[in-house]
Formats: sequence, structure tokens, C-alpha cells
Amino acid sequence: MTKKKTKKKTWKFERPDYWGLIVRPDWAMCEQGRRQSPINIDPAKLLYDPHLRPLHIDKHAGHGFLTNNGHNMIFRVGNTSHPHINISGGPLSYKYRVQELRVHFGMKDTHGSEHTVNGKAFPLEVQIVGYNSDLYANMSQATHLPQGLVAISLLAQVGKTRNQELTLLIENITEIIYKDQRVPASYVSVSEMLPDTQQYITYEGSTTTPGCQETVTWIIINKPIYVTTQQLNTLRGLHQGTIQHPQAHLGNNYRPPQPLHHRPVRANIEFNLKQGRKCPSMKPLTYYKDTAYEM
Repeated sequence: MTKKKTKKKTWKFERPDYWGLIVRPDWAMCEQGRRQSPINIDPAKLLYDPHLRPLHIDKHAGHGFLTNNGHNMIFRVGNTSHPHINISGGPLSYKYRVQELRVHFGMKDTHGSEHTVNGKAFPLEVQIVGYNSDLYANMSQATHLPQGLVAISLLAQVGKTRNQELTLLIENITEIIYKDQRVPASYVSVSEMLPDTQQYITYEGSTTTPGCQETVTWIIINKPIYVTTQQLNTLRGLHQGTIQHPQAHLGNNYRPPQPLHHRPVRANIEFNLKQGRKCPSMKPLTYYKDTAYEM
């Protein structure tokens, strides 16, 4: 007797509201969770935490593969990449090993990022994801367990100055136009991709793809990186499908902000005393030059 083949359940960023409803029972957290990501960052609700430490990322470069998986453009660090690239400090109590970089972007400059600031989106967001190597054996295990993952978010604005490491990462992007295509990528320095600031915002959240596991410590860097119009247009040429069945473009691959549900959103950004006020208020986050994003 032959076994009946079961159709593999798939998901798309176009219908994120359905992930936890009709696709798979083990994705119920996408609908029922109370610590879901991404979120909108409201500057008026940030909590200054003087105990937040500087964030540390190992400076050596890694190598691996740049892949189009039909949902994201992903750089995965190779298993043979030594020494490992580790993340520590900041709000973290453990050491986390970098496993991949994910790129979310829009088909227009008005949207694309998963996290928003004051309700405003950015055209691109890079997410650096690592797993808790002190407690867990690998990323697959850590994804489902407490304090399993860290995700560092870099929000990108359009500018004339290219981010050198992002440029290195996507220089061979024309070789991964379609799903399941991949190309080797070497000498990618995660730490050099970050802007020159120690200011960040942090909260406890989830993965932004099914099954939306609530095991992620999010760190949003308080300074944008820059992407050029040409780079965005190149990214917008990627497809969700294979070369035989290209389907739609890969852009707009973001989950919209989720309810905060009274979670604290902390920051290491200093308070200052504004003239005429008797109590401290959050120093404006003026790194986002466009007034639409100024916090």
C-alpha cells in the first residue's frame, strides 16, 4: 500500500494574518502570542535603563552562502567558519553565535522594514540573528527554547553613502534572482556593518516568520545604515519562485508591527533635563535625519 503524499504547507508575507489561523496548528503562537514581533517603536514610551551594557560583536569576518529562500535574501554563516562570530553584552546574559543575516525590503521606499519608528517604516531592514551557544547546541534547538535567540536590527535609509559590508554582501545578488539559488560569500564583517553608535533599544519578542516563537531578544540600533537607490532596485529584482516558476517579486517581505501588550521597551539612551521641566525626558534620537523618522 502506497503512502498518500501530504501537501507541504506554505506561507507568504502577503497574508501574515493567516499564519496562526489556518495553516498549521504549531503556528498558533502567531495569532495567540503576547510577545510578538516586530513592533512600532514609540519614543514617548521608551524606558531608560542605566544597567544596559555596551553591545559587543566579534570583529573578524565570516564566510558562508548568500541564498534566496523564497522569503528572504539570507546570508548564512558556514559551519566551517572559524573562529565563530559571537554577540555578547548589551541586554544579554549569555553568548550568542551569529548564524545568519536576513534582509527585508519594500518594492517602494515608503515601506520594507519590519520595525517602525513613530509609525514610519524604512525601505530596508537588516537583521543579524544568533543563537544562545552557552545553553543550546544549535539554532534549530534554540529557536524553541527560552532566551534562545538574539536579533540585531539595522534600519536603513536611502542615501548616497553605501554601507561597505552591505555592498559586499549583495554584490553577487544577480546570481540568486530565483528561489533556492545560492552563491558563496566571504569576508563579511558583521560588526563593520553596524553604524558607529553604542545606543540601542531592546525588548523581548518573537521570530517574525512562522511559528513566531517568543524566544528572541531584539536589539534595534539607534542609528541608520544607508542603502542606495541602485542597491534597492537590484534587490527588487529578486523573485519568490524558481527560475521555472518565478512568481511574484521577493520585495515587501515584512511582517507588520504587532501589539505591544504592555511589554517594556528599554533603551540605553541618556535622559536629559529639558528647559522648563522639572522631570527628565528622553533625549531626542536625532540620528534619523529625515524628520519623518526623528524620535
